[in-house]
Amino acid sequence: MAWTLLVLAGVLEIAFACFLKASAGFTQPWPALLTVVTGLSSVVLLASALRTLPVGTGYAVWTGIGAAGTAILGIVMLGESAAPSRMLCVGLILAGVIGLKLVSTG
Repeated sequence: MAWTLLVLAGVLEIAFACFLKASAGFTQPWPALLTVVTGLSSVVLLASALRTLPVGTGYAVWTGIGAAGTAILGIVMLGESAAPSRMLCVGLILAGVIGLKLVSTG
């Protein structure tokens, strides 16, 4: 259950970053509101997952999902660079997230 909450928190972290971009510096009301809602929801779910999971593992996975997912969405939806070196780095982040899951005792 903790891992499910953690993955959901990571997905909300991706949504948070996307709404933050769309809020244009908190000048657009609806995206700004969604930024706050998704950000707070993500942190609440992370906190719930950390009741069971080690903090280092939970936080690293949460930020990894958010970073890799946001980079991928930036490439797919915003036309950001998909240079091989950038994709390698995203792959390394995902490998780290998967590795932490595989070696976790929580």
